[in-house]
Amino acid sequence: MKHLGTKELKTERLSLRRFELSDAETMFRNWASDPEVTKFLSWPTHTDVTVSERVLAEWLPNYERDDYYHWAIVPESAGEAVGSIGPVLQRDDIKMVHIGYCIGSKWWCQGITSEALAALIKFFFEEVGMNRIESRHDPNNPNSGKVMMKCGMVCEGTMRQADINNQGIVDYSIYSILAEDYFEKII
Repeated sequence: MKHLGTKELKTERLSLRRFELSDAETMFRNWASDPEVTKFLSWPTHTDVTVSERVLAEWLPNYERDDYYHWAIVPESAGEAVGSIGPVLQRDDIKMVHIGYCIGSKWWCQGITSEALAALIKFFFEEVGMNRIESRHDPNNPNSGKVMMKCGMVCEGTMRQADINNQGIVDYSIYSILAEDYFEKII
């Protein structure tokens, strides 16, 4: 593997870039303060923009590390951050990243999250050299699973009462794609 850090990634409609402290207002307004967005997440809804500022202040120093990855999702049509995506768990010993993402409800069902996840899958397999990329979702949030399937990930099963989110103790469905699956499809 060759860690490259959070480098800017471009897709047809998106720029995936590092967060900046100046993103606090848009983070708060576009997704972090919306209980519909955070409903199935493990972190609480931000009650004030200062919470978003504190979170970003914690993230920013990590960008100095080559093994830290966390992107702001910026659609060209919006011109500002509307969500976030990146590993919530990383294991170099097995060359695996577990991707988490969220996006403001105004941008749901437009293919933006799928486009962002596909860009990360390509980056982690083709440039970093990961072997496994996985993600999971609460089965009560099936649209998140549709994002994973659209990106070629396969459901490996549902773990009963094995997670916790803002709904309490919940099941989770886990999806993955392996490097061999990815490269077989693009050849």
